[in-house]
Amino acid sequence: MASSLVPLSAPHPSWFTPKRLLVIFCVINMLNYVDRGTIASNGVNGSLGTCTSSGTCTSGSGIQGEFNLNNFEDGVLSSAFMVGLLVASPIFASLSKSVNPFRLIGVGLSVWTLATAGCGFSFNFWSITICRMLVGVGEASFISLAAPFIDDNAPIAQKTAWLAIFYMCIPTGYALGYVYGGLVGTYLNWRFAFWVEAILMLPFAVLGFVMKPLNLKGFAPAESKQALISEETDVQEVQDALNDSAKPTKEKFSHMFSKMKCTCIDLNQFSRFIKDMKALLVDKVYVVNVLGYCAYNFVLGAYSYWGPKAGYKIYNISDADLIFGGITIVCGILGTLAGGYVLDLMKSTIPNAFKLLSVTTFFGAIFCFTAFCFQNMYAFLAFFSVGELLVFAIQGPVNYICLHCVNPSLRPLSMAISTVSIHIFGDVPSSPLVGVLQDAINNWRETSLILTSILFPAAGIWFTGIFLHSVDRFNEDSEGQVTEVDRSNATPLLEPRVAETSLFC
Repeated sequence: MASSLVPLSAPHPSWFTPKRLLVIFCVINMLNYVDRGTIASNGVNGSLGTCTSSGTCTSGSGIQGEFNLNNFEDGVLSSAFMVGLLVASPIFASLSKSVNPFRLIGVGLSVWTLATAGCGFSFNFWSITICRMLVGVGEASFISLAAPFIDDNAPIAQKTAWLAIFYMCIPTGYALGYVYGGLVGTYLNWRFAFWVEAILMLPFAVLGFVMKPLNLKGFAPAESKQALISEETDVQEVQDALNDSAKPTKEKFSHMFSKMKCTCIDLNQFSRFIKDMKALLVDKVYVVNVLGYCAYNFVLGAYSYWGPKAGYKIYNISDADLIFGGITIVCGILGTLAGGYVLDLMKSTIPNAFKLLSVTTFFGAIFCFTAFCFQNMYAFLAFFSVGELLVFAIQGPVNYICLHCVNPSLRPLSMAISTVSIHIFGDVPSSPLVGVLQDAINNWRETSLILTSILFPAAGIWFTGIFLHSVDRFNEDSEGQVTEVDRSNATPLLEPRVAETSLFC
């Protein structure tokens, strides 16, 4: 018997080229944050009814007016998604090692679509809160897997720029949500805003189920197959032994073995999850990066939710949704892209990323804090715009660190835990806490100044990261990738290759 390798003609390139995949991820990410901006807009969020001393009363508007919510309850709506995100993120990140990530994204986006549509049908505070909780499941399936895919396929010299393009959709989505929610709330009804979002996301949920399976760097598809073959071989050996033994007991032992096998698989998955979590929590670079990100997101989360309302109250800006939306779109796009471009220009390293994070956040905090000290609206808008431009520059560098300070196989979990952390310690508590603070002092200017000051500790935390010993682990071998042969046999994520086959005669 002899064998030879016969090259076959190269297959046609997949339609899902790296750039097209980036565009798809960006649109999904933007829709996710359009929803966040929509529920924060004055048009959808609305306001409570008011009565003057003379007895003249005006009815409330939007969600807050229709359900008669105080500022704390109103702030809870912006944070409710965290429940779904907290529960689902570790699950999706762990399943990505054994299940096609695009199927996971399809499941999550299907839940997101149904939950968003449900917001439009809500009838009281608790019904819309439950729907907002389920919205978090969609983000959990998507946000921890999209960034590793992008990082795998971006050109080496443009990795941070590609990540910046993806994360640029966060401020842009928020801003479009302000404008979109304001227009829909003014000309239609706030419920229509959620129904339209669900319709727009539906095709992407379906796409997750029909896309060709793709593999992430760090997960050798052969590993799972070999493990499966090994398990099936073990089962066959046991069954053969049973065939040679007493036949009345065959079915009993087979059933017992199957139950033991399932239990072992579950324990192995749980054990691996605990091991991966420990690896993340003892990584000082990762922990410092996420701590700074939490403080940063505490401020940005409250800005995004209360910004239009605070601007309206402090400076009597009648078109607060449109103005804040416009500023956020321009500053978000320019700042996020500039941050990624500058880091690539400096040379993308973890210490350089920390330098960029600390400098831009510190000076951004100065401009934003100074902005709220002005009585003049135009001076406020000018300084606040520069401040937003600087603070939005962190998106590319901070996620570059999350992806490159850990082993490739840990990247989905790294992104999932980072996302959960910045929400549970950042924008989730910040919105209701700022609502409580405002209820207590009843002064939006002082509330905004107190909130903005938290950016200074964030800059300080990232500054300490410059002096930590750091290693870029993007090219490290991962579990299941033992030899060069194994790595060469792993199918690239998107790029076609010349197929080879063995012929025996």
